[in-house]
Formats: sequence, structure tokens, C-alpha cells
Amino acid sequence: MKQLGLIGRTLGHSFSAKYFGEKFECESLTQEFSYKLYELAEIEDVEKLISTTPSLIGFNVTIPYKQQVIPYLDELSDEASRIGAVNCVKILADGRRVGYNTDVDGIRLTLDGLVGDEEIESALVLGSGGASQAVRYVLEERGIKSLIVSRNIVSGDITYDDLSAEVIAANKLIINASPVGMYPRVEECPNLPYQQLTPQHRLFDLVYNPQVTLFMQRGNAQGARVVSGLDMLYAQAESAWRIWNM
Repeated sequence: MKQLGLIGRTLGHSFSAKYFGEKFECESLTQEFSYKLYELAEIEDVEKLISTTPSLIGFNVTIPYKQQVIPYLDELSDEASRIGAVNCVKILADGRRVGYNTDVDGIRLTLDGLVGDEEIESALVLGSGGASQAVRYVLEERGIKSLIVSRNIVSGDITYDDLSAEVIAANKLIINASPVGMYPRVEECPNLPYQQLTPQHRLFDLVYNPQVTLFMQRGNAQGARVVSGLDMLYAQAESAWRIWNM
């Protein structure tokens, strides 16, 4: 049986095993494929996982290893190389490990639904990890300028303390690419001046568990259009599946 899976530090929030389990059941693939969650205390543990799981043909990568996994790979796709983050790894028959970024497929799909043909000049991207780099890559494709908002100025362009009314007004698209608000810490949300949001604002939360985050709730209360990361999850998962079967 061919083994697939997801690596990350804590995976209680993940829907991936359920998603692929249901997919394999629906497509009568349960005798051929299995999908498991692999919680790794440190990224170095990926070497042991691969060496002790000879049936492993690929895996997804989530927080906090999307950037840290790169030194353990042999090749990167062009997109993954430009983004500097990997969320999908394929293990070839000769043992070589190739990294891809399928987050971009989900981000593109979600932004198409959220903003469509609206003219968005600039956006705020909350968080400075691997997901934020994929978001910025897609925004650049669309000609949208972006600022990375981080708790530490070393990691981003501005900090949360810099989010004045003027900054919020100038950035009608706000994307949460951080894990803030993810299950089980559902009572948390990014530290924004939510009272400055308007019906012209668009909020995209990459978090998909819960499906309606506090970030989304507070944006919706101000009339902003909001969307979760669930469609992104499905799109990136299907892209990963195509890669594993190439």
C-alpha cells in the first residue's frame, strides 16, 4: 500500500486525513492508498520518518515546517523555489525528494471568489511564515502590492502597532496567513483595529478550523466580505494528489 501523510508540529486542527480518507473511500482506493498524520517535534525527525516508512511516496507540510523542510529536499519546483516555502513533497522511485507549493492554487481560487475583478491596489498579509510567502506570490501575480504584518519588524514590513486608521483604509484586502484563531484557540484573532473596517473591505482567513473564525466574525460585523480557508484546503489537496500521481 502506498503511504501519504501530513507533517507538522501539532495536527489536532487538521482535516487532511479525513479529506483523503473520504476521497479514497469514494474512489475505491482504500486498498491502494493510506493517509496518516505525522506530528514531528522537530523538522529533523523527517529523516527518520522517511527512512522508516519505505511505502511513503509523499506528504503535505504544515506549520511550522513549510520553510524548514527545504534543506531536507533534493529539488524544488520553480514556484516553490520562488516562494521559498513547500507544502507538498513527492518522493520519487529513486528516493529523491521534490518540494512543491500547492497553497498557491488554493489562494488563487479563493481570491477569485472573494474579489473577482475588483480593483484592489494593496493588501495586508498577517503573518510572516511560509503561508504568507505563498499569499504574497499570488498577490504579485495579480498586481496587488502587499505589506507583511508581523509581531516583530525583523520578520515583516510593519508591525501590528503600525495598523493605523490610515493603513487600514488604504488596504481593502486583509489576509490572515498566521495560525491565530485556529482550533483549539478559537477565542483568539489577529490584533487589528476592527472598528476601522468597512463594507469595502475583503477578509480572507487561511485558517479553516473553525470554518468561521473570530477574525471573520469581527470583519463581518463591520460589513466586510469574508471567506475562510476551506476552499483553499480542498484546492491545494487536489493539486497535491495530482502531483503524487504524476
